Amino acid sequence: MSHNSVQRFLFKELNIRGQHIRLEESWQAMLEERHYPKAIVSLLGELTAMSVLMANGMKHRGRITLQVQGSGPITLLVVEVTHDLKIRGVAKTNQTITDESSIDELLGDGQILVTIENTQTQHHFQSYVPREGSTIAECFELFLSQSEQLPSKIWLTANEKNLGGVMIQKMPDTDGQDEDGWERVVHLTTTVKDEELSALPAEALLHLLFHEELIELFTAQEVVYECPKDRERVEEMLKSLGEKEVRKILEEQGEIVIHNEICNFHMRFNEADIDALFAENNDTLQ
Repeated sequence: MSHNSVQRFLFKELNIRGQHIRLEESWQAMLEERHYPKAIVSLLGELTAMSVLMANGMKHRGRITLQVQGSGPITLLVVEVTHDLKIRGVAKTNQTITDESSIDELLGDGQILVTIENTQTQHHFQSYVPREGSTIAECFELFLSQSEQLPSKIWLTANEKNLGGVMIQKMPDTDGQDEDGWERVVHLTTTVKDEELSALPAEALLHLLFHEELIELFTAQEVVYECPKDRERVEEMLKSLGEKEVRKILEEQGEIVIHNEICNFHMRFNEADIDALFAENNDTLQ
């Protein structure tokens, strides 16, 4: 589980809380057959890590979606994480990406939109994350510090093999425990290297950084990639178009091909499939 998990921890004598994330196989599954350049892998990975950190511990059934859509070379970034930590995501670009490009150059005027859905009540909350940092982590440090009223520091990294991250948050009574504690923990975390962040499990990384601090490490929560081929849902979508419109598309194209961009698969329907689909529909109406 340590290769694909998010884990909470607490500095017991400082009252500073934190989370550690490390994904390997689940992250590789999201990237499979995508052929993204390194710059997109890095941005999408950091956004994925951030979405899991935010979704971990959701108190209701639902999902968190982080989305960036703008006029830059990367026209779309989307990551969805459910309350039970199932992830999926996609990036789209309309031109060649260079590894030297900054986040502002890559995203242009794109804004980071956070959507929190409650599937029990069918309500959702949306908020924009200020693009006032030079990294995804810096943008969300400001957002969380303002929205949760808790000073937050975040370190994220991602490559084609794995992604990793650490988030720490200062609680209201942290200074009462140790007035230098927050600055000390931030300073120690700043020494972390990207390869340590992405490759080390939580216990090893926390010991490396904070071996003189008393830390309680809570149970790890598994993070999995899930993007099922829901043929039934696609069939319902085709039915909603109406038989006349669907047969017109079939006649023009020879077959109907539905491309699921976020899950990166194609679903094909030939004439026999459409006959069966609407025969079933017509039987129901009779």
